[in-house]
Amino acid sequence: MTRTTGSVSFNWVGVTVTDLVRSRRFYEELLGFSYQRQLTPPDRGTSTICRVASPTNLTAVYLTLDGFVLELLHWDRDGNPEARDHPMNQPGLTHLSLTVTARDSLVGRVPDFGGTVLGETDVGAAVCITDPDGQIIELLTG
Repeated sequence: MTRTTGSVSFNWVGVTVTDLVRSRRFYEELLGFSYQRQLTPPDRGTSTICRVASPTNLTAVYLTLDGFVLELLHWDRDGNPEARDHPMNQPGLTHLSLTVTARDSLVGRVPDFGGTVLGETDVGAAVCITDPDGQIIELLTG
């Protein structure tokens, strides 16, 4: 297949969170992500590209794991939409998938970090959890 768009490279996946401290603790202390950087971009441009009314009051924290970059987006403003259930057959990003070596130990600690274990999804080799804001994360046994 010939590509006419030039080269393409992956940057990150962004996830909106309601509490940066809580979410950083979940991803860093529970799942082993490493802090990379934090940005507070100006409203001009951010409002346009993100399609969020000004003032956006956005803080973005970038975390890494094995070359993967996760962008945590926090909008410190009134009027943000409420979180909603997002089943995997709904169009759009459905979940993150991670391989873990000590699955049962990690799963047992999820509630201590503000997440939820979706016990009904446990099929032995995999189970789904959610982060504190409901983002689904599939844990595969490694």
